[in-house]
Amino acid sequence: MNTTAKIAVFAGALAATFGGAYGVGQAVDPVSAEPEPKAAHDKEHGTQQPEQSGAHGGHGAAADTAPGGLAVSEGGYTLDLETRSLAAGEKQELRFAVRGEDGRPLTAYAKEHEKELHLILAARDFSTYRHLHPTRAADGTWSTPVKLPKAGDYRVFADFKPDKKGAEGLTLGADLAVGGTYRPAAIPEESATAKVDGYTVELDGALTPGAGAELKLSVEKNGKPVTNLQPYLGAYGHLVALRAGDLAYLHVHPNGEPGDGKTKPGPEISFTATAPSSGTYRLYLDFKHEGEVRTAAFTVKAGERAAGETGKETEKEAGHTDGHGH
Repeated sequence: MNTTAKIAVFAGALAATFGGAYGVGQAVDPVSAEPEPKAAHDKEHGTQQPEQSGAHGGHGAAADTAPGGLAVSEGGYTLDLETRSLAAGEKQELRFAVRGEDGRPLTAYAKEHEKELHLILAARDFSTYRHLHPTRAADGTWSTPVKLPKAGDYRVFADFKPDKKGAEGLTLGADLAVGGTYRPAAIPEESATAKVDGYTVELDGALTPGAGAELKLSVEKNGKPVTNLQPYLGAYGHLVALRAGDLAYLHVHPNGEPGDGKTKPGPEISFTATAPSSGTYRLYLDFKHEGEVRTAAFTVKAGERAAGETGKETEKEAGHTDGHGH
């Protein structure tokens, strides 16, 4: 083959390659420097989702809202975790700040559920869970003492709302390393029953991917229904869901509140929740009775559990997940 023929063959192959790439790009989606706003797109194409009362994926209300806690920065705010590592079994101070786009710590927060910020610590193997309320200094730095029993990889979630007109609630997440001998635990088996400190909590309902679903949790003590639950952070119960694998965070608020004239103080606490996807989730219910806050934990599957299937009772009591450090 002479030089001219070789050049012609090369040019043809090159054109075919670029043409194929262009075809793939067109089949997937055209690239746009200014994408159409989602709300306008949904309205035009009839795909807007109704709001779900009480469901929060990092405080988003729509059924298709992405879960929170997967990003360290969002909405112009960044979780600056000053304490990057702790030692297992030792009481130490965890320090962090939420910084704005100017790099300065945020100092103005709107109170939600009686607190400016809710801090969640969870081991990636779900062996340890804490719901804490740190103290904020005048300069915007937050701190709280914490003692984590096991070494491993942890995720820290800061759940808050800036006190600013038009601001939305956010959940930012960052990784925390806890040093020591690390032996990851298996995720507890799926179960609709959890036991903690003499209490039994039964879960009725299932997480549904992409749609709001009611979850009912009933509290008993020594076989008798608890009908005098105490308000905790403005509610009779708080529920947090974490997705196995990436620990996507779903904060769910109860249906009703103390003093509204219709919500009873037990034994049943009702929630509306939306799972962002199919998969395994760990649910943590905080409830207060006889002056003490306790945490009941469940493992559930969204989009995979057959109707009426409850799974096996978790052998390890939920109270041993170190749910609170007050």
